[in-house]
Amino acid sequence: MNSIDTTLAPLPAEAPDARQVAAADPRFVAKATQAAVQFEGFFIAHMLHQMRAGTREMAAEDSVFRDPVNSDMLDLADTLVADKMAGQRAFGIADAILRQLLPPAPPSPAVPAAVPAGGKSARGV
Repeated sequence: MNSIDTTLAPLPAEAPDARQVAAADPRFVAKATQAAVQFEGFFIAHMLHQMRAGTREMAAEDSVFRDPVNSDMLDLADTLVADKMAGQRAFGIADAILRQLLPPAPPSPAVPAAVPAGGKSARGV
């Protein structure tokens, strides 16, 4: 039987990190953001669907929650609510995904406090 070489060759020092390349392309950032928000919407919709299914199972025989009359409309409403919540990034799932896909934002340069015209700071120094 042939053995498989599992050692990895080191990357050249000048090879750019994939996350740095991704940050340079605004189309990638937009697509990644859209995909992350859509995944969060799918996750929330699935969670709401499971919640409704559990409620139906636990409801009594004559309960209004067991009635399947408008279940298709409730599923549609759950999906719309989930998409709206995902657009607001209510659960933070999209943000967690984007933190893994995109590089951290560069720190903003510190702006020194403005010195009044008299040459002294607000503390009188």
